[in-house]
Amino acid sequence: MTRTITPTGHRGSLRTLVLLLLAVTGALFAGAGPASAHAALTGSDPAQGVVVKQAPSQVALTFSEKVAMNDDSLRVLDPRGKAVQTGGPANLSGTTYAVKLRSGLGNGTYTVTYQVVSADSHPVSGAYTFSIGAPSQTVVSGTGPVAGGGVVGALYAVGRYASYAGFIVLAGGAAFVLACWRRGAGVRALQRLVVGGWLMLTAATLWLLLLRGSYTTSGKFADVFDLGLLGQVLQTKTGAALVSRLLLLAAAALFIAVLFGAYTKREEGQEKRDLTFGLAIGGVVVAAGLASSWAMAEHASVGLQPGIAMPVDVVHLLAVAAWLGGLTALLVALYRAPAETPVEAAAVRRFSRLAFGSVVALVATGVYQSWRQLGAWSAFTDTRYGQLLLVKIGLVALLIGIASVSRRWTRRLGDDTDQAAKGADAGESEKERVTAAKAAGKNAGSGDSQRAAQLARQRAAMDAARQKRLRDGDANRFGLRRTVLAEACVAVVLLAVTTWLTQTEPGRTELDAKASSSSSAGSATTPSNGALTLDMPFDTGGTDGKGVVSVDLDPARVGSNEMHVYVQRPNGRAFDIPEVKLEFTLEAKKIGPLPVTPDHITTGHWSAGRVQIPMAGDWKIAVTVRTSDIDQVTVSKNAQIG
Repeated sequence: MTRTITPTGHRGSLRTLVLLLLAVTGALFAGAGPASAHAALTGSDPAQGVVVKQAPSQVALTFSEKVAMNDDSLRVLDPRGKAVQTGGPANLSGTTYAVKLRSGLGNGTYTVTYQVVSADSHPVSGAYTFSIGAPSQTVVSGTGPVAGGGVVGALYAVGRYASYAGFIVLAGGAAFVLACWRRGAGVRALQRLVVGGWLMLTAATLWLLLLRGSYTTSGKFADVFDLGLLGQVLQTKTGAALVSRLLLLAAAALFIAVLFGAYTKREEGQEKRDLTFGLAIGGVVVAAGLASSWAMAEHASVGLQPGIAMPVDVVHLLAVAAWLGGLTALLVALYRAPAETPVEAAAVRRFSRLAFGSVVALVATGVYQSWRQLGAWSAFTDTRYGQLLLVKIGLVALLIGIASVSRRWTRRLGDDTDQAAKGADAGESEKERVTAAKAAGKNAGSGDSQRAAQLARQRAAMDAARQKRLRDGDANRFGLRRTVLAEACVAVVLLAVTTWLTQTEPGRTELDAKASSSSSAGSATTPSNGALTLDMPFDTGGTDGKGVVSVDLDPARVGSNEMHVYVQRPNGRAFDIPEVKLEFTLEAKKIGPLPVTPDHITTGHWSAGRVQIPMAGDWKIAVTVRTSDIDQVTVSKNAQIG
């Protein structure tokens, strides 16, 4: 981009900085609200880590929103890793889904795994454990299936990036030609750029359509060409969005054919102005339709205010395309435009105005999207979505900073217009001399005619080389090239971060899921068999220092007890830490602390037998968790024992 601020000097720069500050501040103004997108597990029955006396007849999971399931989406595995569910999952009510279990299940620890597709098209997976009778060792890994991971997940991410890049180049390049530099319609380099964007978007859309089935189910590359999975994908919202994108790309092909065909052959006049208007209207309609194919199937289509969020998302995508796609087209024009068709300063200034309008639209829509997807101040630092959003805001700020430098070169480029005009006049004079030489050659004979033609070609080549040297040697144009190239490099990284954001669970949903988990973990439960279960969240402050420690005490009465300790990450996956220690204190009777050091059994599981409780009362159970050589914390809860 060559200018994203107004031509009023420091006043324009200040306005841009104020707009950027509003984008950041507006994202912080968030309050409580319903979950946004990306389904999250908010409850389960049996609950995570509990020990039940009798085998349940079913396992039920509750998500933050409705999800799509198939027969293998919800599985329950016994301690040996054998599936014990019967039939496929059923929707009990709202967002709760259940699967029936076989009768006569034995004691031990069971693993529940799930892999579903949220309403915003993203796969979500996880796993947790519960025990019947008493906990036991299990051959099942504590980590469930990784939805959207592996080779297929990586290829799908590449396809998403390519689709965004193709759309930006296609829509932004065409907008640059029509709105900023109409002479560019006849420049071969710009034609190749826009056609390349169309090809990239078309190929990426077909690729995503093929990958989608495996991406949301098995994750195996061999299933990419499974026609059965492809048929299932076509019946989903995402499949319909991808097919509609392909149909719109057919209309976009017709638009490109007219833009770089009939349009370039029209002479300046009313007829060409009418055609320009028609192409502009048709281009906006097709571009908006293509942008809608993302909005109708991803974050904007579900959660809070989808009726507002989807149009806002469309405007946001169009603004990104006009800004970054136009920037790419300008870069190509500056480097690859022929010497006889240089980019005029007026075209650069027109793009600056277009880019500034795009930034304003991005700020307005970005504020709304940030509020919708974050939901709280803490989401900026406590969620991956918020952290990525901070990176994106930083990149946008850097891009605008580089653009302010580009603006200085743009203001100095006016003299190039006169130089280009002089070069054109020189070219016309040269053509006249060539024509005269050819006419003289005809009169002088065939031999002289050949020599005159050869001389004319040499002079034309020398004239083109001279104009190119003048163009490339201009300090203002050279400086503009460098800053626009720097902007383009930052834009590539910005697009990668944006693509990553679209695949990340929104901060609002992640915080709601954590709150739901904390509320269920914040209370102690005493099952009917007398066993006590305590769940305590912890945070040592170090790397990988957050999680939940669960203490099971059976039978939770005076005398000898069996104790099991489980350590899990916030997402429910078991993990090992260097040390776990416990202390029991009955403060009312000044008994304790009584230390207990459990033995490590398996991943995330510690156990201690014959834990002696000398008398009944309200005991304080303190657990010290150490996650590294220097990071540890002690959490505690009170519970009635005996």
